[in-house]
Order: sequence, then C-alpha cells, then structure tokens
Amino acid sequence: MGKKQTAAEARRDEDFDAIMAGLNDAVAIAQGQADPATYRVHVPEQIDVKAIRKSQGMTQAMFALTYGLPKASIEEWEQRRRTPDTGSRLLLKVIAREPEAVKRALSAA
Repeated sequence: MGKKQTAAEARRDEDFDAIMAGLNDAVAIAQGQADPATYRVHVPEQIDVKAIRKSQGMTQAMFALTYGLPKASIEEWEQRRRTPDTGSRLLLKVIAREPEAVKRALSAA
C-alpha cells in the first residue's frame, strides 16, 4: 500500500498538472492544432490585496518590498481608496497563486 499524500504533496501535484495542461495547450497552439483566440487571460475586476498579503504573513512594507510595489499603493488598495490597474491586478493574481515563482522571477540572480 502507498503512503497517504500530504497536503503539500497534493498541492504540488495539482500545480504540476495545471502547468502541464498549460504547456500542452501551448504546444497545441504552436503546432497549429488549437486556435490561440480560444485562450483568454482573465483579469479580475476586484482583488483582495489585504487577503493576499495576509495569507503570506507579511506587513504592507514587506509585501511592497518583496514584490517591487509602492507601499503607498498597497495602503491605498487595501483601504479601497484606489483600485489596482490591470497590470497590477494580474501581478497580484499571480502572487496569490504562485508567490514563490514570482519571488524567484523578481530576485536578483
């Protein structure tokens, strides 16, 4: 009998499956087997910046520093005085789903 999978292992497997599905889609598009117009980027209209930040256990200052965002923008977004622009909402969505990947991509190498 196999051992029971931990939550982290299950999440890793789900992430792997999602990445593979995306890669398979990309290959199908590149080979002319799928219509690229059928794939759309979903930009959320609303995004809970505070929930994303808190899920990572970060202060506003640390979140801003980690992801290269102005601390003042984090404050404005969390207090709903301003709404993140399209690019910021996309980045925040990726941070919410794949924070470690974003950190690796943004780190000085």
